[in-house]
Amino acid sequence: MQTLMRKITERSAHVSVVGLGYVGLPLAIEFARAGYRVTGIDTDPEKVAGINASQSHVQDVSSAELQQVVESGQLRATNDFAVLGEVDTISICVPTPLSKSKDPDISYIVAVTKAICEYLHPVQLIVLESTTYPGTTDEVILPQMQATGLQLGKDFFLAFSPERIDPGNKMFHLRNTPKIIGGVTARCSRVAKHLYQQAIDTVVPLSSSRAAEMVKLLENTFRAVNIGLVNEVALMCDRLGLDVWEVIDAAATKPFGFMPFYPGPGLGGHCIPLDPHYLAWKLKTLDYRARFIELADDINARMPHYVVSRVGDVLNEVRKSVKGSKILVLGIAYKSDTNDIRESPALEVIRLLQAKGSEVFFHDPFINEVPGLQYTDLNERMLNWADCVVITTSHSVYDYRWIVEQSKLIVDTRNATRDVKKDREKIHKL
Repeated sequence: MQTLMRKITERSAHVSVVGLGYVGLPLAIEFARAGYRVTGIDTDPEKVAGINASQSHVQDVSSAELQQVVESGQLRATNDFAVLGEVDTISICVPTPLSKSKDPDISYIVAVTKAICEYLHPVQLIVLESTTYPGTTDEVILPQMQATGLQLGKDFFLAFSPERIDPGNKMFHLRNTPKIIGGVTARCSRVAKHLYQQAIDTVVPLSSSRAAEMVKLLENTFRAVNIGLVNEVALMCDRLGLDVWEVIDAAATKPFGFMPFYPGPGLGGHCIPLDPHYLAWKLKTLDYRARFIELADDINARMPHYVVSRVGDVLNEVRKSVKGSKILVLGIAYKSDTNDIRESPALEVIRLLQAKGSEVFFHDPFINEVPGLQYTDLNERMLNWADCVVITTSHSVYDYRWIVEQSKLIVDTRNATRDVKKDREKIHKL
């Protein structure tokens, strides 16, 4: 243990990151900036080649940032897992999707663990960052590593540290976002904390890997449930003839006891729509039903249907049907000012509109190609062409005043047109 702690302190430790996506690549760069020799591992040869050529594929990482650490020799990428036999630390940042039945799919974690075990050697730290259910680190990973004959807390150290990346957030990034660390043992926590505090401003140690796994699920279940609540409030306000945005903004003036969440066309991204299901699945194995999670999921999953219903109502007011109408959808990323379409509700809105016979085009300033969808440039002709424009993502680069002026009808699911004073009669909100 002391040997590894010393190597971490002296910056002589060889650090590795497995999985070079939106979580792994920023982590690899931060370790490289901290003075470590870093090897990133990914099975995608295009990612590997791009990184070694200083070309970033992650929106929040500029190619200039990547170039600094690649050209200095601090970071290189490979798809050869044999390098794990040389490294001192391994951070696992692989995807953890859900199956079609919304059960956890930890196959990537299992595959990486198998690869690590082939090269596991004494005095090595392994940290899982992939979101998963409580118990994964010590129930799935630990037994495989112990089967090699090496001893936990002596030969190798194992911990969990949930990723907290918020794509597109300009204020909080990897270094200044507190990092949770939970080791399988206290010694494991000490080693993992020592590594991460070299690259992260604040490290928060917990009593166990299970507690750290639960923290991540609590954070995103909190958001999913509250978004579900405010989405239902939006439905209530519609029935009551109230402006939900006015109600939320007024409630937010209370300096205590209220935190504003905002409605929208549904949940998107890798974390919020998925993470609560990891927790619900685990609790099912313990004969416990996560009712808040189920209810929030039901409400959030129905929001794209509600958006399409609103489009139908708006078109009906001008004696048009959804079938045969020309619809322009603005923004298909799940979050404003990003190019991330994972679980984006806009995709479901488009699918539902197409199923009802609408001719649908989309525009997104960060995305110009999605298989099966029709992209268009955003111009006066397209806005005039559309029978209805549906705003599903509130990208800040859009000129909403101009969009409203050129459009016949607007269904605004994000309150993006709140500052537009002219032509308010065209705008219809949730």
